[in-house]
Amino acid sequence: MDLAYLRAHPEHLPTFLTHQRIRETPVSGGDICAASRLTLDDGHSVFAKTWPEGSGRSLPEGFFAAEAAGLRWLREAGAVAVPEVVVALPELLALDWVEPGEPTPEAAERFGRELAGLHRAGAPAFGAEWAGFIGALPQDNTPDDGPWSRWFAERRLVPYLRRSVDGGALTGAEAGLVEEVVDRIGEFGGDEPPARVHGDLWPGNVLWGADDRAWLVDPAAHGGHRETDLAQLALFGGAPHLDRILAAYAEAWPPADGWRERVPLHQLHLMLVHTALFGGAYRDAVVRTARSALAGLVRATVDG
Repeated sequence: MDLAYLRAHPEHLPTFLTHQRIRETPVSGGDICAASRLTLDDGHSVFAKTWPEGSGRSLPEGFFAAEAAGLRWLREAGAVAVPEVVVALPELLALDWVEPGEPTPEAAERFGRELAGLHRAGAPAFGAEWAGFIGALPQDNTPDDGPWSRWFAERRLVPYLRRSVDGGALTGAEAGLVEEVVDRIGEFGGDEPPARVHGDLWPGNVLWGADDRAWLVDPAAHGGHRETDLAQLALFGGAPHLDRILAAYAEAWPPADGWRERVPLHQLHLMLVHTALFGGAYRDAVVRTARSALAGLVRATVDG
């Protein structure tokens, strides 16, 4: 099987894998899926993701279709590097292989400019035309005209707060902090029309390529707020050369006044996803983030 055959007959890939007709090398693929590098007969490689066997979890319907739709939508903007979808089947996803490299200041600056271009491409509404996922959890992408603050509270905070409480990851007092953020969502300001966002842009979903570019992978793409992508880049230690990314972004398209005070608000979504997915290990992170969001609101009020 070569790349041309694979593009023409993507439905044959599972059979070739089952019968070990393709060289398959496991690679790091995150916490949800099993990932591998497939080397084809013509020397080309593709990156493949499958639902892990023996995980004890069933594959959610439409899981890989949602990721494929998001990748294609981000790629259509022609602004930032996004791997091409080669195969999108219900049980697996295969993308162009990106040869890993090292992050450089120059690549970071280019990424900042390109990310601004992606966001400028916009979206017809908040949400998307396809059903969404964030990690293994469903994410409501029902198109909504906004305003952003109401949509973010209803579609990105409250559902994962409920899951976290129901799963025992958050107590009533801890949930109360998040509920205060939700109740005061209109006070944070910064509402904007929908941008074309990656939606799960923590540093692990930025692949630094050997071509000295930053590639976007594993999206939860939708129409959202551009500050969400910027805030997520600062999570878990922050992306390499984050200051260069943000400076280049600001030169291309300055964020609205007060965006730094809103960073914890935008990060709260992913923190709640983590308590919903992984339990109480992320409880303290949710509490810190909610408190930081409320403190930023106080600072913005005093400064204003």
